[in-house]
Amino acid sequence: MKTEGIRPEIREGLWRWREVIAALALTAVGLWWGVVSFGIVQWLGWGMAALGAGIAIAAAQKVRFRPDGDGPGVVTLDERRVTYLGPLDGGVADLDLMVQLDITPAPAWRLINGGGQHLDIPTNAVGVEVLFDVFAALPGIKTEYMLSLLNSPRPAKMTVWMAPDHKPYTLLH
Repeated sequence: MKTEGIRPEIREGLWRWREVIAALALTAVGLWWGVVSFGIVQWLGWGMAALGAGIAIAAAQKVRFRPDGDGPGVVTLDERRVTYLGPLDGGVADLDLMVQLDITPAPAWRLINGGGQHLDIPTNAVGVEVLFDVFAALPGIKTEYMLSLLNSPRPAKMTVWMAPDHKPYTLLH
């Protein structure tokens, strides 16, 4: 009898959610130790469960940010400088100079610096997942708001984040 193994789409789904699954496994072991053990092991179990739950929440946000497939261009991050090399365009953005983050209907992330120059990066570009931690570290950003905008259709450009004490830029294109 020939076995085919796991269907490719299930294997890809498990691989995509691997960090969440590992964190939930850590939570489960911690809960088990917390319930059936006593003394220091019990306290370690409750700590593991809390840590695993926190990691699972953060990992689930990263999964929601990660695109399903590879889109046009490649994104790299090197010492707070984002580089996008696309088939038709590209550029570099220094994250220390960034004052506004928008998402366009394309869909693309638009990184705008203090001088009004911008860099558009497709949300499904190869390597775009490195931007999640960068965006999450922006002061005052609402990560759930960013993820909800990313995963819903937009008829127009939406501002995701703006630097404190900064007026929004309106770009013509």
